[in-house]
Amino acid sequence: MIMSEIKSALLFPGQGSQEQGMGRELAERNSDVMDLWKKAEKISRIPLRGIYWDGGENQDDTRRLQPALTVVNLGLWMELSSRFKPDGTAGHSLGEYSALAAASVLDFDTVLDLVTLRGQLMAEADPSGLGGMAAIVKLSGEQAAELVQAVNQELPAELCVPGRELCIANYNTPAQCVASGPKPAIDLLVEKARAVKGRALPLAVSGAFHTPFMGEAAAELTKALNKCDFSNPRFPVYCNVTGRAEHSADGVKARLLDQMTSSVRWIDTIRNQYNDGIRRFVECGPKSVLAKMTEPILAPLAAPEGSWQSLSITSIEEVQNFK
Repeated sequence: MIMSEIKSALLFPGQGSQEQGMGRELAERNSDVMDLWKKAEKISRIPLRGIYWDGGENQDDTRRLQPALTVVNLGLWMELSSRFKPDGTAGHSLGEYSALAAASVLDFDTVLDLVTLRGQLMAEADPSGLGGMAAIVKLSGEQAAELVQAVNQELPAELCVPGRELCIANYNTPAQCVASGPKPAIDLLVEKARAVKGRALPLAVSGAFHTPFMGEAAAELTKALNKCDFSNPRFPVYCNVTGRAEHSADGVKARLLDQMTSSVRWIDTIRNQYNDGIRRFVECGPKSVLAKMTEPILAPLAAPEGSWQSLSITSIEEVQNFK
């Protein structure tokens, strides 16, 4: 199989893919990428390079992480774009904004403005720390959904507020979901997961992301999005909210408006890309995260071994070796 002759998708990771020193080597070898870091620092008013390159504290703070990770993703794409013309793109949660920039739906400056605002709004959405998230592993999607339902049924009455119950925020692979909701529900989820031989691992996040907990933050972000000029994508964008391809500016925008309060349907995203003829999945980010999810997502489709490829572009060397 000649990979350059088959349909390919460009993928961007979101929070959870960060690591110490991310993006430094590329920026020090490419002045345009270094300028992107400086621009993100100016917009966010945060010394991002000092935090992520020199070992600063609170690297998981979403206010810092969202602009920094977006710069890493886009810096790699800047290097790769002259060698690679994708047939579609997608990004996981925050990564969707990188996908929009790569597809020329929004320009880089606008995306940096938006992710900086998004990080601030998400951090401020739950100042009392009432919400949390947990990864559910070793259970099927159906089992995870049943577990979440059981937790909601056992929650104290004062926590059973419509729109504030525990829910599935991310459908990552058939055996990995992320639940999001009130912290007492997360604690109960951890206990009940053990009872059914699964595991629920609390995540280091500042709120119940991708749920109605983010309603006020989403309303503020919508105001900013409505001021942006959306262009038709150069190639289809597979959006988190539905997992389906969007081909128009209006379609992409409509899905993006719902993203902060809706589940990330990553399983559907990859399967829909495969069903649309995509056979190579190329991740641009600090480390291999999405590439490792592809095999378990495609396995139930009985995709013949060797008929597709999943790889990560994490460094300038991998860009240079890309064919």
